[in-house]
Parts: sequence; C-alpha cells; structure tokens
Amino acid sequence: MPQLTALDAQFLHFETATNIANIAGLAILDGDLNRADLQALLERRLPYVPALRRKLAPVPFGLDHPYWMQEDDLDLDYHVREIGLPPPGDDRQLAEQVSRLHARRLDRGRPLWEIYLIHGLSGGRMGLYTKIHHAAVDGIGGADVLAALLDTSPSPAPPPAAEPERDEPPPGRAEMLARGLARLAGNPAHAVRFAARAIPHLDEIPIVSSIPGSHLVSGLARRLAGAGQAPELPGLPAPKTPFSGPVSEHRRFAFVSLPPEEIKQVRKAFGVTVNDVVMAVCAGALRRWLAAHGGVPRQPLVAGVPFSLRAAGVEGPGNQVAIMTAPLAVHIDDPVTRLHQVRHAMQRIKDRFSLAPARWLREFSESMPAALMGLASRSAFGLVGQTAPPINVAISNVPGPQFPLYVCGARLLTHYPVSVITDVSGGVNITAFSYDGSLDIGVVTDREMVPDAWELTVHLRDALDELRNAEASLPH
Repeated sequence: MPQLTALDAQFLHFETATNIANIAGLAILDGDLNRADLQALLERRLPYVPALRRKLAPVPFGLDHPYWMQEDDLDLDYHVREIGLPPPGDDRQLAEQVSRLHARRLDRGRPLWEIYLIHGLSGGRMGLYTKIHHAAVDGIGGADVLAALLDTSPSPAPPPAAEPERDEPPPGRAEMLARGLARLAGNPAHAVRFAARAIPHLDEIPIVSSIPGSHLVSGLARRLAGAGQAPELPGLPAPKTPFSGPVSEHRRFAFVSLPPEEIKQVRKAFGVTVNDVVMAVCAGALRRWLAAHGGVPRQPLVAGVPFSLRAAGVEGPGNQVAIMTAPLAVHIDDPVTRLHQVRHAMQRIKDRFSLAPARWLREFSESMPAALMGLASRSAFGLVGQTAPPINVAISNVPGPQFPLYVCGARLLTHYPVSVITDVSGGVNITAFSYDGSLDIGVVTDREMVPDAWELTVHLRDALDELRNAEASLPH
C-alpha cells in the first residue's frame, strides 16, 4: 500500500479552519442526472480509480506520514449527495451553493472525496460538483479521476476487461513505528542534502528569493556546479493588495467561459502562446479590479503558477507539482505592452524550468521530520500570511479534452475548476480549463477580501475584449 509523500502530507498538515485543501470542479450537464444511476456508474468504475477508494491510515503518534488503506465497504450514500436550488435556479445561486460546499473540510475517516448532484438549474441543466482532497491528487490527477467517470458517448462504456488491482494492506502498527523512527533518524541527513541542493535554486523559493543577495548566491552556485547559463529570475517582492494576508473561512466562487477562437486570434496576431494570453487576460482583469478597490500598485503582482512535473516524465500517484512565481504586469496600462511583459516573464520561467525543474517544494517537504511537519506547516502559514505573503494570486491553465463527454448519458456542457486559496497564496485563485471548444474559468476568492467574485469574471471578459480591440486595430 502506498504511503503519502512528504508533499502529499503537507496538504493535510497546513489545513486549518481557514486554509482548506479541497480541489474541485463544477460540471454543468445538459439534462437531469439520476442519483441512483450515478451511484451505479460509480459502483462499476470505482475499482479502477484507486484515489477514490483509499482512506488515510495514520501512523501512531504521527511519527511518519500516513499510509493509504483501501476502503472495501465504501458508503456511496455518504459520498454521493444531492441538493436542489430554489427558483429561478440561476448561475449566481449555483455559485453561492458551491461556495459553501467548497469551504467545508472533508472527513478524514473516509475516502477524501464527495460528489454533489445539484438540481433545479434553469434551462433544463444540472450541476455536478466533485471535490477531492489535495493530498490525494494534484490538478492533473484530479482531472484524470474525473475523466475515469466520464464517457465519450451517451452510452456508458463497460468497465475494463482486466481485473482491478487490489492494494496491499498498510503495515501493522509496530512496523509503522519502526519505519517512522528510521525516517526520523535520517531526517538530519535529508535536511543537509536539501540545503546543498537548494543553494542553486534560492531565487526560485518564495520569501527566500526576496532576501538581498539570494539571486547572486544562487547564480554563482549554478556556475560553480556547471549548470549552464540558466535564465535569471526577477526579484519579486509581492506588493500589498486588498487580497493579501490571512484568509477567512468563507469563500466566494464565480465562473465564466471565454471563446478559445478569440484567444487564438490574439495569440496569432501578437506572436505569443495561448497561455500568455490567458495570463495577460488575468492581469488585465486584476488591474481593473484593483483600480476600483484601492488603486493599482506601481509594481507587478506576484503570481503563483503551478507546473506539473508529470509533463517532465514523472509518474505515480499523489502530487507531482511544482510552484513557480512570475511577475504579473498589472501596473502597465497598455494591454499590448502588458501582454508582451507577461510573455517575457513566462518565457524566462519556461526556459529555467526546462533546464532545472523546480523540485524544491517536494525536497523541502522531505527534509522536514514528519512528527513536526503539522505544527511547522501551520505555524509557517500563519506567520508568513500575517507578515509577508510571497504571492498575491494563484493562476493556472489546465488543458482538457476537445471533444464532448457524458455522465450517465447527460452531456457535459462546461467544467469550471474550483481551486484553493491560502494565507500564503493570497485570497484569489483563477484557474482555467479548456474543454470542447470552450475555456472555462473558475474564480475562487475570500469573501472578506473580494466579496463579489463575479466582478472579476466580468473583468476577465473585458480584458479579452481589450486585447481583441488592440488586435483589430493592427494593420492587416
């Protein structure tokens, strides 16, 4: 039975009443999905989706990271729930319900996921809200879990012919303790190795990168190690914004779909990538929001941008993710100049990442004693969130399938990500997911910092229009 990695365990340990590590998605379906049919589908598919049939097996005294243990008696009546919206069943009511669901912590005594069927939407639609704990999957893995429950035609496909593999049971208490003590004894050596490996990457690590001299030391270390001329990263002190600092226990959620063909036209006109356009649209939207709520800072925001290590050939369960920070040019008024600033920043990060993938987050987690990780994580989040948050906003762009998908015969119209905000990453998360000719964007905010998340979705549309107008004015 697999054991949680140190990085997986971090997502358990930093959770508090306000920092919640749920990642989720809101699917809008064409038609009314029946709960019994969905449970029957899950009954057939769950044996082939390990992340949904595992629960935590803690190590005594917290001496080591928990193990995963297969749940043989899964209670689908608990995990699959249904609720209804009162008339008129509009998008704002749906988003308000998702906001409340997303802020609730998952029961750690059960497999760490829940699905909600949401009836009563206008236009003959229904919602399907699926959440899973970040300790079990990362963003890409979460999309894979959802994909395992979807079909490419209205008729559900039969389960695979191969027998599902059964997990081995976790070790007994005595063996868990022995392994935990052995890991504890080895932690000082892990910490020394992390410190040695981290020196060439000091300019990648939030907070550390803002210390005077860190860029000089990391650059010198790379040259001495013969690592080549990796692109230097800019110093990124995060400016103070209305959405910086400790988050509350309340969330706001809103969503919008943008036409990919318009994004592609902007991409082609200005010679940038689709991801550059998405980042620039987010920058434009945040600039508009800041202008209306206290003023635009004179320097770039700092965006936390997740990168999947799976794309670099790393396979396996759990989290395979790295976080890079990038300047987000909200301080620039001209949308085209802002776009090219974003492109330049993202290109530098990609060039750096291609030479040396940013694995410092995983290695730092592995260097910390498991018995101290919970207290250290919560203390660090609280301290950093109250003093100098290194990130203003989290932005992610996840590619998805470009063909229709179905759940029990009901067509999936759109799929909006519902992601994580924390004291450290700021009170705004904007995550985009491309699906079947649509770019579906979910915006999660802290209710006390950004009370109306819908305001940001309007600004996202406006920011794309601004770039489209600039593209239309080019000589053809």
